[in-house]
Amino acid sequence: MGETFVVVGGDAAGMSAASKAKREDPDLEVIVFEKGEWVSYGACGMPYYVKGDIGELEDLVAITPERFREERDIDLRTHSEVVGIDREADSVTVENDEGTYEQSYDDLLVATGARAIRPPIDGMDLDGVFTFHSMESARAVRDSVAGESGESVDSPDSPDSPDSPDSLDSPDSLDSPESVGIIGGGYIGLEMAEAFDARGLDVSVFEMLPHVLDPFGDAIAEEVEDHLREQGVSLHLDTMVEAISGEGGRVAGVETDAGHHAVDAVLVATGVAPNAELAERAGIEVGETGAIATDEYGRTNDEHVYAAGDCAEARNVVTDAPDWVPLALTANRAGRAIGATVAGDRTETGGIVGTAAVKVFDLEVARAGITDPEVAEEAGFDPVSKVITAESRAHYYPGGKPITVEMVGDRESGRLLGAAMVGEEGVAKRIDTVATALHAGMTVEEVQNLDLSYAPPFSPTWDPVLTAAKVLSGKLE
Repeated sequence: MGETFVVVGGDAAGMSAASKAKREDPDLEVIVFEKGEWVSYGACGMPYYVKGDIGELEDLVAITPERFREERDIDLRTHSEVVGIDREADSVTVENDEGTYEQSYDDLLVATGARAIRPPIDGMDLDGVFTFHSMESARAVRDSVAGESGESVDSPDSPDSPDSPDSLDSPDSLDSPESVGIIGGGYIGLEMAEAFDARGLDVSVFEMLPHVLDPFGDAIAEEVEDHLREQGVSLHLDTMVEAISGEGGRVAGVETDAGHHAVDAVLVATGVAPNAELAERAGIEVGETGAIATDEYGRTNDEHVYAAGDCAEARNVVTDAPDWVPLALTANRAGRAIGATVAGDRTETGGIVGTAAVKVFDLEVARAGITDPEVAEEAGFDPVSKVITAESRAHYYPGGKPITVEMVGDRESGRLLGAAMVGEEGVAKRIDTVATALHAGMTVEEVQNLDLSYAPPFSPTWDPVLTAAKVLSGKLE
C-alpha cells in the first residue's frame, strides 16, 4: 500500500478505483487526471440522448467532479492530460493549460479507455462525417439532427490519438439532414439507426460482413435484419465502403463496391480500439488483443502499475485466456477491485464471459460466452449448436412473443459454451441465466435441469433457456 495513488482517466474504471481506494484508506492521497471535462458518465446512454429519450446530456453523469472533490476528497484534475509515464522515477508527465509538470506516484492505474476507429477511407474529413464515442460528439450529433447550432468538437477521451477525434466538423453544416449513412452494423450503429429514425431521418446501414451484429450468429442476425427492414432501414450487407463523397466540403454520399448512395450525413461506427499507447511507450506489456495485459488483480508487468477498463484485457472464463471486451460492468468492477487492492485489500478483478444486450427498435438482442464456431474451435472446443424458437409466456396467456435462442456446447465435455437470443420481450434478463451458468462452468445438461421460475405471464413451464438446453443436450449425446 502506497501513499499516493495516481489514476489516468476519469470514467468508469478510473473513478471506481479512486472512490474505492479513498473509501478504504482515507489517508491515501488519490489523484485523478482526466484529459477532458466529463467524468463518471454513462456512455451507453448517449444514443438515447440523441434519440430524445434522455432530456439533458448532464443526466448521463453519475457523479459530478465537484462531488468527487468535495464529498469524496479525491484530487480530480480535469483538462489535464498524462503524456508520459516514467517507471524508473515512479512519475507521470502531465500537460494542462498552464504547462507541463511531473507527478510522482506509489501506485498507478492506467484507465485511458478506448477510442472510435476511423477507417482509412477518403472523405473522413468532410463536414457531416462523425464518430460517436464522447459526450461532446453526442451533443454535436443531437444538435445537428435537431436543427440546432453548436461548436465543433474534438474528443477528450483519446489522449494518444490526437488525429482521431470524435467529431462533427460543423453541426451547422448538416442543416437538419434528411438522410444518414451508418458505416458499421454493430451495437452503436444499430442503436444510432433507431435514434436517427426517431428524429425523422432516412437511415442506411453499410456493413462489410454478411450480417449485422456478427458476434451474435447468423440466426439471430437474420431476425434483426428483417426487423430493421420492417422499420424502414435500408441495409447494405456484404458491402465495402470505399469512400465518402462530398460537394463543397460537405457529405454528399457513400461510395461502395456496389455503387453510390446519396446521404446528407455519415456516422462511422466501425468499432473501437484500446488506448494502450501511453502504457506501451512506457514499456508496459500489451497483449495479443492490443489491450494492456494484466493479471488477476489488474496488475501489469510493473508491480506498481495497474490497468483497467476499455484499455485493458481481462480473463475469459470460458476459454481461460486473455480477452478484450470493452463493456461498462467490466470496467466498473475491475476499477473497484484495483482500488481495494491499492488500499491494502487484495481483490481479484474477476473473469468475463462477454455478456451484452442491445435494443434494436422493438427487439431485445443478447449474448454471452462463445457463439462463433470458429472462435470455439480456436479455443480447443468441438462446438455443437442448436437454434430453437419458444414463447416468452405460456401459450394461452395473452401478449407472448417468440424468442429465438441459439445455444452452443462442447461435444467432448458437454460444457455450455455460450448462447445468443432475440425477441421482443424477456431476452435481456434471460441472458443472465446463461452468463451465470458459464461462470459456474455448467454443462448443457445441468442448465437443462435448472429450477427456473414459472408463471404464465412471465414464462412457459419450460423456459426458452431450458428448452434450448434440452434440445442441445439431445444433440450432444
